[in-house]
Amino acid sequence: MSEHKVNLSWNNESEDFSYKKYDRTHSWKFEGGTVVKASAAPEYLGKKEFVNPEESFAAALASCHMLTFLAVASMKKYIIEIYEDNAVAILEKNEKSRMTITKLYLRPNITFIGDNIPDKTIINEMHHRAHTECFIANAVLTEIIIEPVF
Repeated sequence: MSEHKVNLSWNNESEDFSYKKYDRTHSWKFEGGTVVKASAAPEYLGKKEFVNPEESFAAALASCHMLTFLAVASMKKYIIEIYEDNAVAILEKNEKSRMTITKLYLRPNITFIGDNIPDKTIINEMHHRAHTECFIANAVLTEIIIEPVF
């Protein structure tokens, strides 16, 4: 077991606390000292230049999948030179008419090097294993669709 802590901090800097007026900008401070400026998505009156919760959700899932995939590849003695992903989170109403991230598309593009290069079938099996072993994927209801780029 392990714990992972984040300090979230928001301050009201306006006298007008009406829904369309208050600032959504806040910060996340992680245990290692990194501070990230965050806001709501622009569609929800946030600032585009800061990370929003929906983006961070997609990033966390993509990162977890990648780190698990790298571990699987390493154990199988495959060498990865580059791993890139263009993850997309779909925010929409679910069957209960509640806004939720219903789907997350992971589109990993991986460059293997060396004499031991896996074929598409093995890569797909490794993605399946990475998905089933990813801590964050195991914690969410969102449908995660992995579309490797070959």
